[in-house]
Amino acid sequence: MSEGNRIALVTGSNKGIGFEIARQLAEAGASVVIGGRDEGRTAAAVGKLASAGLHVQSLALDLNDVATITAAADKIRAEHGRLDILVNNAGIVDAEDGPPTTAAPDAARRIMETNFVGTLAVTQAMLPLLLRSVAARIVNLSSSLGSLAVNGDPTSPYYSARLLGYNASKAALNMLTVQLAQELRDTPHVINSVSPGYVKTDLTGHNGFMTPEEGARLPVRYALLGDDAVSGRFVEASGETPW
Repeated sequence: MSEGNRIALVTGSNKGIGFEIARQLAEAGASVVIGGRDEGRTAAAVGKLASAGLHVQSLALDLNDVATITAAADKIRAEHGRLDILVNNAGIVDAEDGPPTTAAPDAARRIMETNFVGTLAVTQAMLPLLLRSVAARIVNLSSSLGSLAVNGDPTSPYYSARLLGYNASKAALNMLTVQLAQELRDTPHVINSVSPGYVKTDLTGHNGFMTPEEGARLPVRYALLGDDAVSGRFVEASGETPW
């Protein structure tokens, strides 16, 4: 399948890394569905990309609202008949998160509901459409903070980033990658966890070492993997990340 006729859905893509992923996929020739819960911001994102001649459309999608997830799958099925690329980008942090001694349980619950359970719900809803693709690509936007090895390594630059809810949500997301890759092992469909790096976005308080454009490049590369695609990997720009 050529890049020019791929149908892609990027969740949480009306700003930040998600917006750049959508833009770069569209520039590669894909028809991109921009999913977001803020309809005004999503419409503005679509308008900006469409004005550049890119093939994009908006879709109301809230990972915590199953009705929007079902409606999104129905709309993609009706308009496109299949889905070739799913980039699970949407995610949250919470001000009440922190190390185990102080993290608010409700904050951990909110984060897990969005970052893991919500992503699982979207993936399950889209899977019948992805299985209609010649070779579907699923990219889960993970983080080095989701690595148990990194969390346990005192020499890691991320060792002191003790955000129990967020880190646990990305570790759970990695479990989705591993288990779904196993289920899809005898098919041409692949799924990978991709850590974009420490990117300057609203989610990081605009701290970080990379721009959203730079952070989008690796997820886009994995979304466009060819026939020799790997599956069930956890990667960052420097190579594979230990689970």
